[in-house]
Amino acid sequence: MIDHARDLDAVREATDRLLSATGKLDAAALARPSRLPGWSRGHVLAHLSRNADALVNVLQGRPMYADSETRDRDIERDAPRPPAEQLADLAGSADRLGAAAAVPADWSRTVTLRNGVTDSAARIPFRRRVEVELHHVDLGVGYELEDLPEDFVSREIDFLAERFDGHPDVVSTRMTADGAPVRTTGGAEGGPVTVRGTAPELLGWLSGRRDGSALTVEGGPLPVLPPL
Repeated sequence: MIDHARDLDAVREATDRLLSATGKLDAAALARPSRLPGWSRGHVLAHLSRNADALVNVLQGRPMYADSETRDRDIERDAPRPPAEQLADLAGSADRLGAAAAVPADWSRTVTLRNGVTDSAARIPFRRRVEVELHHVDLGVGYELEDLPEDFVSREIDFLAERFDGHPDVVSTRMTADGAPVRTTGGAEGGPVTVRGTAPELLGWLSGRRDGSALTVEGGPLPVLPPL
């Protein structure tokens, strides 16, 4: 069962970790490449700030972004800002999201995200936690997949397995991490392929952040996953 209040607490904790880490970066460090192709660390932080504001829009019944072009343009605009401005925006946007989430509301309602994707309002805090945790890793500042909280890793593996479930381009796949119960995903012809490994490695593969070379694969090659 989704506990949005607990997830909001987890988002605050993840944001505090991120702010603490980025507070140590100077302008030169922010301008260096992140682990995301074509994005500097400044781009990652700008995206996180604008994503928080976009989720405020979602919770308040407005479109998440005006359009994709505006989203991309805002990130490019904000990426080169000085560290103090980046941190103030990151903290301020997180506070705005927290304030929007504190307003009494029907958390069972359906909300609309980017590209017409719909979800329960109750899952918005976890979606934000995903953004904060994984993009913290993407900064390349010493916070790795292995440092992520275990509960988050397990839930995100489940979330991504659900996302690829029945996907016509992903062969039927069975996954297990650290002896945990088997999850299944995919559904295209072929397989089933069995993928085993540690939870961080499995998450890295599912989220496109690792190539899966540390995983054990049986029944065929490691499935190629579409971009998120």
